Amino acid sequence: MTIETVVPALRMMGATKRFGAVVALDGVDLEVAHGEVLAILGDNGAGKSTLIKCISGVHRLDAGSIELDGKPVSITSPAIARGLGVETVYQDLALFDNLDPAANFYAGRELASPKWLPLGMRVVRRGAMNDETIATLKRLEVRLPDPRAHVGLMSGGQRQAVAVARAAAFASRVVILDEPTAALGLRESRGVLDLIIRLRDAGHALIVISHAMDHVMEVANRAIVMRRGRKVGEAVPDRDNQQRIVSLIVGTDM
Repeated sequence: MTIETVVPALRMMGATKRFGAVVALDGVDLEVAHGEVLAILGDNGAGKSTLIKCISGVHRLDAGSIELDGKPVSITSPAIARGLGVETVYQDLALFDNLDPAANFYAGRELASPKWLPLGMRVVRRGAMNDETIATLKRLEVRLPDPRAHVGLMSGGQRQAVAVARAAAFASRVVILDEPTAALGLRESRGVLDLIIRLRDAGHALIVISHAMDHVMEVANRAIVMRRGRKVGEAVPDRDNQQRIVSLIVGTDM
């Protein structure tokens, strides 16, 4: 009888990044599987943002490697990351307030036809983009009062849901969420957390950065803790491990 090895959606090995004399990442290893939420925890300056920016192509690693579904990849730009199925939602959401959800979904990747024509001569398929967007929002149970309204008129939670749904629509491998519930109220945070759970249950691999420990314990399967650019520990984020995780974050685990 053979034991089947599960290949992670994403694996990083020995990830190292320097900015001059500052070592922002120092040999970090991590992996996340399809259908799993991995939380990255740590105080400000721990290296969390640098880590996800290396995965999403904003920064290039100085050393180390990245694998997607077991295959080595070189992620040297955000466009390459997106082409490999890695989508990132940063805290600023990167939404166009004067556009509706469909236009935001397809900004820079508009559906146009006929494909045999040069890009500048194609006709944008606005109806198809709108239908696809509404179908995605419905599948992810994202409820908007008016799915054709400009996102600038939406609440913070609705805007966050649109940004996360957009990432999920195009991420074939990994969705990265940077502080997805920051500045949201209880009700809006609840909606975003439910969306993360639905994405996890649908088989997405998710990486979440959050300072909200209660949210991490609710949605994450595993958590890694970073401090001064290093991975200093890993644990299942539950009540039994909460004190240990906090100790790792603040550096009193010695």
